[in-house]
Amino acid sequence: MNIIVTGASRGIGYEVVRVMAGMPGMKLIAIARSHKDLRDLKLSCTKLPSGKGLEIITADLSQSGKLKNEVIPAIYNMFDQLDILINNAGFLVNKPFNQIDEQELEMIMRVNFMVPWLLIQSLTDLLSKSGKSHVVNISSIGGIQGSIKFPGLSAYSSAKGALGILTECLAAELADRHISLNCLALGSVQTEMFSKAFPEYKAQLKPDEIASFITDFALNGNKYFNGKILPVSVSTP
Repeated sequence: MNIIVTGASRGIGYEVVRVMAGMPGMKLIAIARSHKDLRDLKLSCTKLPSGKGLEIITADLSQSGKLKNEVIPAIYNMFDQLDILINNAGFLVNKPFNQIDEQELEMIMRVNFMVPWLLIQSLTDLLSKSGKSHVVNISSIGGIQGSIKFPGLSAYSSAKGALGILTECLAAELADRHISLNCLALGSVQTEMFSKAFPEYKAQLKPDEIASFITDFALNGNKYFNGKILPVSVSTP
């Protein structure tokens, strides 16, 4: 099974790769900005059943030129089909609405929404060759209508909300190509990004805990869901 995980150098993405590398028969590509962290990930997976074949791609996916001209060709050279794409890479700024500048807004929208869009668009041919591929977009509980909202996350939550709507749209548009798409709207997870944004708050889950759920959902969720935005949180609303 051929799998791509973005934002894989730390936190949730790192742990998802490790869980999947612990299973036999997985061919994995881990993508992130930090080459050092990706090398550490690869080293940590060496003795795992699927760890030796782990491929790493160092790239800042927010740079669309590199994504299209370097990352996508590299993926096509490594894979002749794609079974699972996990769009996990994220960018968060915790700032009052009136203090978020245009550059920050653009980066938040680009990483959380445009990068998944461009990856899915560029990899549609590979995904369709699987015959039963599954795209899992990692969103936030803050991006769901009716959920509790927090000051400082207007841009981030809006971008994640857009990712959820994209999931619904593409599930309909790509159905005839046998591509399933679902969106997991996560509650708080104690990642480095979360800790930086909320230094005084302790999250409900650790990255390795949510990684096990995401892995199982990526492998099996498309048997039961398609085009769904699913809250994954132990708090309400």
